[in-house]
Amino acid sequence: MAGTSVHHNLLLPQPQDDHHHRKATDFTSKEHQCISLLKKCKNIQQLKQSHCLILKLGLDYSPFCTGNLLSTCALSDWGSMDYAGLIFQQIDGPDSFEFNTMIRGHIKDMNLDEAIMVYNRMLELGIRPNKFTYPSILKGCAYLNRLKEGMQFHGHVFKHGFQDDVFVQNSLINMYGKCGILTQSCSVYKQMDDFDKTLATWSAIIAAHASEQMWSECLGLFQELTSQNCWKAEESVLVSVLSSCTNLGALDLGRSTHGFLIRNLSGLNVIVETSLLDMYLKCGALVKGLTLFERMKVKNKWSYSVMISGLAFHGYGTEALRVFSEMLGKGFEPDEVVYVGVLTACSQTGLVEKGFDFFKKMTVDHKIEPTIQHYGCLVDLMCKAGKVKEAFDFIENMPMEANDALWYSLLDACRVHQHLELGEKVAEKLLNLDSQTPDPYVILSNMYAKARRWEDVALTRREMSQKGLMKTPGYSLIQVKRRVYKFVSNDVMRVHCEGLSDMIYQMEQQLKFEGYSPDTSDVLLDVDEDEKKERLSRHSQKLALAFGLINTAQGSSIRIVRNMRMCKDCHNYTKYISSIFERKITVRDRNRFHHFEDGNCSCKDYW
Repeated sequence: MAGTSVHHNLLLPQPQDDHHHRKATDFTSKEHQCISLLKKCKNIQQLKQSHCLILKLGLDYSPFCTGNLLSTCALSDWGSMDYAGLIFQQIDGPDSFEFNTMIRGHIKDMNLDEAIMVYNRMLELGIRPNKFTYPSILKGCAYLNRLKEGMQFHGHVFKHGFQDDVFVQNSLINMYGKCGILTQSCSVYKQMDDFDKTLATWSAIIAAHASEQMWSECLGLFQELTSQNCWKAEESVLVSVLSSCTNLGALDLGRSTHGFLIRNLSGLNVIVETSLLDMYLKCGALVKGLTLFERMKVKNKWSYSVMISGLAFHGYGTEALRVFSEMLGKGFEPDEVVYVGVLTACSQTGLVEKGFDFFKKMTVDHKIEPTIQHYGCLVDLMCKAGKVKEAFDFIENMPMEANDALWYSLLDACRVHQHLELGEKVAEKLLNLDSQTPDPYVILSNMYAKARRWEDVALTRREMSQKGLMKTPGYSLIQVKRRVYKFVSNDVMRVHCEGLSDMIYQMEQQLKFEGYSPDTSDVLLDVDEDEKKERLSRHSQKLALAFGLINTAQGSSIRIVRNMRMCKDCHNYTKYISSIFERKITVRDRNRFHHFEDGNCSCKDYW
């Protein structure tokens, strides 16, 4: 009856009696019938029915049938490795194809240990691995971050002579990149001949650099790829390029990548569109990001999360909360990442009570366990509002140990709001966590300088020097004609080499005429007022601004990315410049975006 049921459900022809004089062509015809049925299987039950037919027709001795049966069971999304294992055990004398299929199936299920056991059994039986064996296993090592096993298989690659196979080389580049060993990825890449490199090679090496946040190198490799005019970059490469543009603030190149995607792909999926959205928002193109978001036909939770965080980062907290309400209205359940964006929105706009209300909704209504990031948002919320002592008490009473990010946020708030005594306590806690970082010394030294306690300044800097710690210099990045330029504060040589002196002088004269007066309160050195003003004039943001005014068209926007929080004088200076030179200026500092236009800033002086 079971046989009849199979035939009825799958519309199979009834088998005829097995006459030994049947022609070989009849056997082949039945093999193809079985293969055709295997291709139509949509679930494990249908596959088991097809297996019954193979047994009934006596095709279980056909490598063609059993091989396809095994691969369908092991590699289909609905497949079962338990059942595949039973099929494999019944195969008389499996060869490399069957072993590779079992390895691929276990890797698909993220079961590297089982895959290794199959590989070892393969060697025990004297079956030689081939060029399809190692890419699967190396893929498993990459996804599961199993570097030790990956390196051992790299040794096997040499032992069996596949070190020059392009599929294996690509897999090695990917494995070492995913495991964070970029030097090994580059070593394999450099050993390849240029004519052997495939698009997968470029994709792997660019992704390896992206995983190590080497964004400039990613863009360099991408430009090298496109200059060859023989490859069209695939989506995975372009997502890495978009990440690079995002982190470097390279909007022009990001726009070019967007154009490349539109020209070469029939349609953009939600992952690529969300990557584009993230790039535009983090490169300061808020209007473009909003337009893209509104035009997206398909949005997922990640899309909403990116939009909420983007609006918050630009200082539009109220609008971010509106998008959050829209997300809830669409039926998306918020997760911990979405709530980080929501709490950040409250922090950037001073909505203290609302921030704590959302925190309560997160824990009570949505049953989300708060992480250190959520507590960090609340600490930042209180610090920006000047509630420094309350923030300290909040950290002390948290249900988890505070990390250095929370203490740094509080220490910086102590500096801004001039709470020296509390700042000393916080600095001590930070140094107990990690005494090998210069930042607590630098901030504490600046606080002493602000209070004109020069002996304490000297003691703090001496202790920092004795530990061999160096202050991280402030720098600003600006992209002009698809090239990113870096300016470091007080880089006198760069000022003269780039011909910035005349522009800086012209800017200062016009600023003076408009009523600008340098705010030297943040120049925390025991020097005279003229020296303080001279140092202020060489802040990296001002150098980048001068360079932008010289090298961009009149009326065009200027975008700058900096690694540190903007000082009060640079903020005021840039407001004047936006009015005098009639430019829209966008600056992304460590904390947020500032959009300057007509002498005003989007932050409304709350940052």
